[in-house]
Amino acid sequence: ERPTRGAEPPRCDSCWPHICFCKSVFSYFFSSCPSLFQSLIELFVNRLDSVESVLPYEYDAFDFCQDMEEKRPSENLGQVLFGERIASSPYKEKNNIKWASRWDYILESMPHTNIQWFSIMNSLVIVLFLSGMVAMIILRTLHKDIARYNQIDSSEDAQEEFGWKLVHGDVFRPPRKGMLLSVFLGQGTQIFIMTFITLFLACLGFLSPANRGALMTCAVVLWVLLGTPAGYVSARMYKTFRGEKWKTNVLLTALLCPGIVFADFFIMNLILWVKGSSAAIPFGTLVAILAMWFGISVPLTFVGAYFGFKEKPIEHPVRTNQIPRQIPEQSFFTKPLPGIIMGGILPFGCIFIQLFFILNSIWSHQMYYMFGFLFLVFIILLITCSEATVLLCYFHLCAEDYHWWWRSFLTSSFTAVYLFIYAVHYFFSKLQITGTASTILYFGYTMIMVLIFFLFTGTIGFFACFWFVSKIYSVVKVD
Repeated sequence: ERPTRGAEPPRCDSCWPHICFCKSVFSYFFSSCPSLFQSLIELFVNRLDSVESVLPYEYDAFDFCQDMEEKRPSENLGQVLFGERIASSPYKEKNNIKWASRWDYILESMPHTNIQWFSIMNSLVIVLFLSGMVAMIILRTLHKDIARYNQIDSSEDAQEEFGWKLVHGDVFRPPRKGMLLSVFLGQGTQIFIMTFITLFLACLGFLSPANRGALMTCAVVLWVLLGTPAGYVSARMYKTFRGEKWKTNVLLTALLCPGIVFADFFIMNLILWVKGSSAAIPFGTLVAILAMWFGISVPLTFVGAYFGFKEKPIEHPVRTNQIPRQIPEQSFFTKPLPGIIMGGILPFGCIFIQLFFILNSIWSHQMYYMFGFLFLVFIILLITCSEATVLLCYFHLCAEDYHWWWRSFLTSSFTAVYLFIYAVHYFFSKLQITGTASTILYFGYTMIMVLIFFLFTGTIGFFACFWFVSKIYSVVKVD
């Protein structure tokens, strides 16, 4: 409150250790106690958040003491996308904390920090153990299969064969909807490289939480610059699938998935505009994002597709028969849907603990700083996606079902469905969000996360299976 006339000024030995002053009161206290203000730090204000809403607002949107000479520091792209608007304030703070220790009070106040350490270590041990078991079973069983198949020489014995060698003439038959699968693989490759580089830089400390918006800026810039790998992988796989509509393939690779994300993002931004939130992205920034997309990413995708179509199709180790082989009746566990549902459980099991803390940092406004553990969990996710998909693919081939192309992609990408279910559980059990707009925003942004995770995990599972199938059919003798 403003001091009344005749009030006794505070003594220097009784001054508050951390105290904020409005400039209208500053001159009064400075004249009374000048030594108090020898080490004052100018304070900047961030957005205002609430546990009951995901709509942030500018600090001066409410009737607070405002800075008459408002100054805004330069903001990077990540800050603008996240609504991290920073402005000067009329407050000063006396602070004796050293610069190197400025984050200590945040780290010490983090809830469940010790639990996170033990939980991550526990999950890593379990996942590594399961991964070792899966790898050992596959390698041991495959070794026996290959040895048995290669010992059979006579045609009479060959007729008694069973298992995955019987479908060698159909295993590389091009899949249905090969266009869409190749587009998903191109986009998934782009997301994988972007995620790997971003997490690696964050792990090395280049993207510290102290630098607001650096993580988001790095991810967006990398995604824009990685259009060439997306175009190359999509074009090369589409040519391998014997596709001929190469123009449609290139356009879909450049526009389909980014267009879905941008449309979702634009609708969310309209809601923020209507509500007057500080997280609403200015129109000029939206135009700049579109310019980066169509001016840099799309041409780079075309360049990658050009080199992809110039390459020869990937050669398969066995020839494909003219007439498709009839698939025998399948048991319940070797049917497509049960296998796909089961395939996403193990990869999700290694990330759900980290997912809880990531969701906390996004929606509960907590600081996330353990990028080293996150990078380690990312590597474990790659391993489990690959091994779980390869294991199920092997079982299906042994059951003489050679439709593995889409199944390998969907098996690992079903982890994204579990991610969405967990996000729904988190919304109802952990958050106190009320209001239709906040609910729409939560699930709108969640769908973007789910789509990105769907493409990323599906691509990992597909290429692991592609390598596995090519490898096992290249080491057996086929007439």
